[in-house]
Amino acid sequence: MAVTESMAGDMPGQARALHEGILRRQSARESSARTYARALPIVPVRARGLTIEGADGRRYLDCLSGAGTLALGHNHPVVLQAIRRVLDSGAPLSVLDLATPVKDAFITELFRTLPPGLADRARVQFCGPAGTDAVEAALKLVRAATGRTGILAFTGAYHGMTAGALSVSGDARDVQVARLPYPQDYRCPFGVGGPRGAELAARWTESLLDDPKSGVPLPAGMILEPVQGEGGVIPAPDDWLRRMRQLTADRSVPLIADEIQTGVGRTGAFWAVDHSGITPDVMVLSKAIGGSLPLAVIVYRDDLDVWPPGAHAGTFRGNQLAMAAGTATLAYVRENGLAARAADLGARMLGQLRELSDTFACVGEVRGRGLMIGVELVNPEGTGPGPHDHLVPTVSEPAVPAPTVSEPVGSGLAAQEAHFPRPTVPESVAPGPAGPEPAVPERARAPHPASPELAVAVQRECLHRGLIVELGGRHSAVVRLLPPLTISDEQAMAVLDRLADAVAAVARAYQEHGPRRGPHHGPAQRAG
Repeated sequence: MAVTESMAGDMPGQARALHEGILRRQSARESSARTYARALPIVPVRARGLTIEGADGRRYLDCLSGAGTLALGHNHPVVLQAIRRVLDSGAPLSVLDLATPVKDAFITELFRTLPPGLADRARVQFCGPAGTDAVEAALKLVRAATGRTGILAFTGAYHGMTAGALSVSGDARDVQVARLPYPQDYRCPFGVGGPRGAELAARWTESLLDDPKSGVPLPAGMILEPVQGEGGVIPAPDDWLRRMRQLTADRSVPLIADEIQTGVGRTGAFWAVDHSGITPDVMVLSKAIGGSLPLAVIVYRDDLDVWPPGAHAGTFRGNQLAMAAGTATLAYVRENGLAARAADLGARMLGQLRELSDTFACVGEVRGRGLMIGVELVNPEGTGPGPHDHLVPTVSEPAVPAPTVSEPVGSGLAAQEAHFPRPTVPESVAPGPAGPEPAVPERARAPHPASPELAVAVQRECLHRGLIVELGGRHSAVVRLLPPLTISDEQAMAVLDRLADAVAAVARAYQEHGPRRGPHHGPAQRAG
């Protein structure tokens, strides 16, 4: 039963009953491992671009975007046209690894976008249609090519939910890899942050590789994310990435770049490694490359292509609809300069959001790159690096109806636009191959403990205001924005206004009522 606009308007009770009934049946029938549905009790029935409409008639601005899958937003016309063209042609929909015109066009467009130095000598392996299977393929590939078994990975990493991918992620339980420090400013593992912290992280890596008593033999590969997404939206410094590339190249250790979430323009360059100018040996790609449909590949240097037929396979690796949608998406992003647009708009959004950390003590840091943005919530009264348990603020004000994007917005950033000028890039920041690296603020004070409870409260208040956001980070205390690259300036201002209002409401409740005892919300399981 579909919900129409007339149903939502003329029969709100019936629409509400449909909404509640679907959610009730989901809770009764689906696995307890479900994640997003717990924090976002909505029933999407229609979507276009940034906007989702629920079965209850409410509309939301979607800054989750299928965990970064929807580079062009929901149901973009070029994606729908590409899918319809395949359906109407009578072409087979699933072809294993057979060659087809649709697949040939996808590979051609994908190779056109690859970093210099890789495109001319690349090989591609189609995997099972999830990023985690592509990670498994990458690990198998470098082990086969080098004859070695160990892997270097980084604290805070997230590479998927299968066994091998979990083993190289930051919350691995059965450790099978050597774990290295990932540089960050706010919670620097060395307590210094900035370029100095990144340099210490690089020296640690170099020492571990060269010290014969480190306990870590020469590995089969190193895997890293140019921006840690689920780890808390932490961009790797460009200089540090270049160091990792040099360290691995000098020791014949293949470098694997996990671009599952950062790719296809998300960070302000087509691939996030383009900011630093490095060329990885292996790239792991999924999410946006399928144009909203399941697709995952690895692209790698031809001299690594040593595995025998059938060394990695998957029944659904020949998804023709995903390849057609992916070709359309890759071409649209490239031809319309959406990566540069993401860099510009993302810098402006970050500049405005950073005012929150000056205004509200519960905002520890605002960070990101391009349209991959995170706001970390902290307990301003605590000390130490960990979360402060059981802080649940109560927001007593009623839920604010979500305005349409064209309406003026009340007490948030839109109403205070004069206070948030367009940021400028300092002259001291030298631009890299794909634009300037984000400025790293001086570390003014020791970080407060992360507060997943405040983050949950902000997410809840955002939803009341018609804004869908994700949580991530070490303690699920980072509110994440992953809007489509097609978001307009007007829509971006509406997103910022709703988020600012939500943070203000939670901060007010905290100041007025203080911490309240309540059930602890542990870190959410990642999905995607």
